[in-house]
Amino acid sequence: MSHRLLQTVQVLTTATLILLPSLSTAQAPENRPRARDLGLAPGILRPGNLNAITDVSGVRVGHVTLIEGDSIRTGVTAILPHAGNIFQDKVPAAVVVGNGFGKFAGSTQVQELGEIETPIVLTNTLSVAEGMAGAVEWVLGLKGNETVRSVNAVVGETNDGGFLNDIRQRRVTKDDVKKAITTATNGPVEEGNVGAGTGTHAFGWKGGIGSSSRVLPKKSGGYTVGVLVQTNYGGILTMDGAPVGKKLGQYLLKDVESQYTADGSVIVVIATDAPLSDRNLERLARRGFNGVAATGSPFSNGSGDYAVAFSTSPGVLRTAERRRVVSAIEDLPKATLIKVHH
Repeated sequence: MSHRLLQTVQVLTTATLILLPSLSTAQAPENRPRARDLGLAPGILRPGNLNAITDVSGVRVGHVTLIEGDSIRTGVTAILPHAGNIFQDKVPAAVVVGNGFGKFAGSTQVQELGEIETPIVLTNTLSVAEGMAGAVEWVLGLKGNETVRSVNAVVGETNDGGFLNDIRQRRVTKDDVKKAITTATNGPVEEGNVGAGTGTHAFGWKGGIGSSSRVLPKKSGGYTVGVLVQTNYGGILTMDGAPVGKKLGQYLLKDVESQYTADGSVIVVIATDAPLSDRNLERLARRGFNGVAATGSPFSNGSGDYAVAFSTSPGVLRTAERRRVVSAIEDLPKATLIKVHH
């Protein structure tokens, strides 16, 4: 795997996460500047046409935002690796844990088999069950899945119950999850106070959903890498190396009496059209945390920090036909094995 691809993920995750300060403004989403519009452009590679995870061929993103009265600010975000039957045409994938104070559903089977067979659903901590129910029900309803009896739903979460959302009301339903999936598009990704980012906060300011992309030079493969994040964590906000949080007087451990906390969680979703194996996707996912660290995160005790990476390359899709193929392995004589060992 190209070292440039690995380096791109770190820069790209950082670029996506430093969108945060612009999210605290009162401007309408369509008028709110993105980080790049403000002159913050980490790295040297150019973004894709949308500067979003949907620049990766096939990827779709959908949101359902729930705002009710003064106490409900939450929602669902769904990421679809492709528009087909993902249970039949699974994508190679990997999940990596930064700090494991979280409830990331489906992670053990992804780690074991190296593949994803449902949309990736993001929501709040107490709605993971609804996220799983919605994803499973959607998969079971797809043509060709009439005999399916086991589905590994992949659901990530952050706890948005600290300030804006009464998380105990558990207002997210499985129908909200299915709506986020069925309305997902491959166009511009709505960011900020939307979907699973509606009630989140980060570094003492408003958090949310962010997305970005980068394209490798043709001599390095010309592949696209896209990232989407659900931000709900803290530390000392750092933007392009500048200690912004410290300068603005809002940061972790500022004083003993401070109520500021770095707990909360961050979910990093990485997509690429590079034909990577699940092993190399794990390496890719690990670099996502380099980007999180570059924004000033200490990966605190109460933060659930997870990264999931997948490839949409047609050459590595785990189709039903490919899964039926049995690879022939030569039966080497014992003497040969001993010789090789020595």
